[in-house]
Amino acid sequence: MKLHSLTLLFSLLILFSCNSTSTQEGDGSGSMQIAVIPKGTTHVFWRSIHAGAAKAAQELGVNIIWQGPQKEDDRQMQIQVVQNFVSRGVDGIVLAPLDDRSLVPPVQSAVNRNIPVVIIDSDLNSDIYKSFIATDNYEGGKLSAQRLAEVLGSKGKVIMLRYAEGSASTTKREQGFMDTIKEYPDIEVVSSNQYAGATMEKAFQASQNLLNRFPQVNGIFCPNESATSGMLRALQTAGKTGQIKLIGFDTSETLLQALSKGEIQGLAVQDPFQMGYLGVQTVYHVINNEPFEKQIDTGVTMVTAENLSEPAVAQLVNPELDKWLDE
Repeated sequence: MKLHSLTLLFSLLILFSCNSTSTQEGDGSGSMQIAVIPKGTTHVFWRSIHAGAAKAAQELGVNIIWQGPQKEDDRQMQIQVVQNFVSRGVDGIVLAPLDDRSLVPPVQSAVNRNIPVVIIDSDLNSDIYKSFIATDNYEGGKLSAQRLAEVLGSKGKVIMLRYAEGSASTTKREQGFMDTIKEYPDIEVVSSNQYAGATMEKAFQASQNLLNRFPQVNGIFCPNESATSGMLRALQTAGKTGQIKLIGFDTSETLLQALSKGEIQGLAVQDPFQMGYLGVQTVYHVINNEPFEKQIDTGVTMVTAENLSEPAVAQLVNPELDKWLDE
């Protein structure tokens, strides 16, 4: 019986380690433990948040523990990660909730244990957290609609490829886009109810299906990095880059190269480095009973081939990640 229990425990530990990524960093001088939990650990966006959090930890003399699911559709894994940190009794949690509803109970558990929670990137369907630090996602969707209308000459057929149900941040981007594109009477949205899914591969398949269904489309909006990457690949495969205008969200080396080559006409860019930095800084202030802001807008910028070389934009799209991450 004892051997069976040990075997089961070992199996669970292996399963957990295979489905999440955990690293601990800081300057080693502080005993304060802050858990930083992203939606996923695959995309460049989360690496930028990780770097910002690591910078704040070093400056404040605290330790951060970075852990989250690999894929951004693994709600149960993120719930387990939060519950694990609550059980460990960390001093504070910085969380990018993968789902605005299903993460409410584990956050409530943290609050019940007097562990302050700061929410970053995507809102929670509750006000139990201490602070919310994120992009104005509705504004990002609005900027994207305006840019797509601009490159289309305010006319044509367009597609919006949604990201995933339950993701508050991308839902607001999608709403901002749809509300704003209505201001252009000669632009027709021919599809807005399809979802890309959490990976670039799923987004690629969804994008190919849409391009096959709507061969006469003139423009496309995708609300996050993986959806934009999947659509870009589908356009490249179909030989339609440049011909069909693409506006995306977030950056990666591939997306920036495509922007420079004219395969993408605009990227709504957040500041994830600042998001991670302010998340750790804010929860630190909360723990120490110091003043903090209840809500912080970290900004969004429409990056194009024309403004890519401007110093402020260049710094935004190429933050010094390697300086703060030991990989």
